[in-house]
Parts: sequence; structure tokens; C-alpha cells
Amino acid sequence: MIEMKVAGIALDAVNRTPIVLLKDTTERRALPIYIGQDQARAILNALDNQVVPRPLTHDLMANLLDTWEMNLERVIIHSLQDSTFFAILSLSIGETKKELDARPSDAIALALRTNSPIWVMEEVIADASIPVDYEADEEERRAFREFVAKLRPEDFGDEKHPHRQTQSFEDGAGESSS
Repeated sequence: MIEMKVAGIALDAVNRTPIVLLKDTTERRALPIYIGQDQARAILNALDNQVVPRPLTHDLMANLLDTWEMNLERVIIHSLQDSTFFAILSLSIGETKKELDARPSDAIALALRTNSPIWVMEEVIADASIPVDYEADEEERRAFREFVAKLRPEDFGDEKHPHRQTQSFEDGAGESSS
């Protein structure tokens, strides 16, 4: 899992649908999640530390958790199916732990109100994230290519038989097709 932070809310340029944008702690990857107008407003209120005269749904839920001394340990965005993200709230009260299914937008709005971390499964990041730091990604690819180019057969020891010498086909010790 990778911890992510809310970078902000954006609007889709074509259909004006709100998007919550999560970024990893290195700010190399971003995860855009399309959300509804109400959820966008709830997330923005939390980001701006706005206090409303009467508690809205996410404020009420945060108050409920606090009153019953429950802890939102973390939000986990765990899967992406048919363009829909799925999340859980990982809750605890004393030694008892429970997980509740939640929409990512509601989970994020609640996490912001309770200062709880937001985690995303690596498979979700791999499937749906976008690169933010192209230069760092390219540098990492270049370093990996250099590493692979410098590898030699001797670098791969025989782990099952560490005392056995490995012989290359070039020495005439291996099988040949002739």
C-alpha cells in the first residue's frame, strides 16, 4: 500500500465533473478520482477548515466517531472495478477493529476531518495513477537500464548450491544444438 495525500479538487475540462486528486508522499504519482458535487464540496470544506453552523453528513460522522471514542485508523482505497473505485474505513474502538465499505469520496472527506491517513493499494496505483514527475521517472528508468546493462552472469549465483561453480555455454560446458 502507498500512503497518499489530498492534493486538491479539480474539474474535468470536458464535462465539468469534480475530481479529487491524490498524490503520493514523493509527489511522483497522482490518482484522479471522479466524484460528485456534494462530495467535492465536503472535501473542499475540510481542506479549507471551514466550520459550518450545523454539522453536515461528514461532520456528523466525525462527531459520532469522537463521541463513541472510535478511531478511524486509516482509509484504504483497495480496488478499481469497471471504472469505479472501492474503499474501506478501518475503524477501531479499544481492541476491537472493524472495516466498513465506503465510497472513496466519503472516506476521504471523513479522513480529512479526523486527520486519518489515506492508503491506496499498489494495484490501484498501477492501474489508475498518472505520472507527475516525468524527469524523476525518466531518471529512474535510465538508472535501471544502466544497472541491467552492467549485470554479468556471475552476478547470479546458484542459490540452491552456493558452492557449485556456474559454467557458461561459451566454455563448451553447456549443451549445444549441434
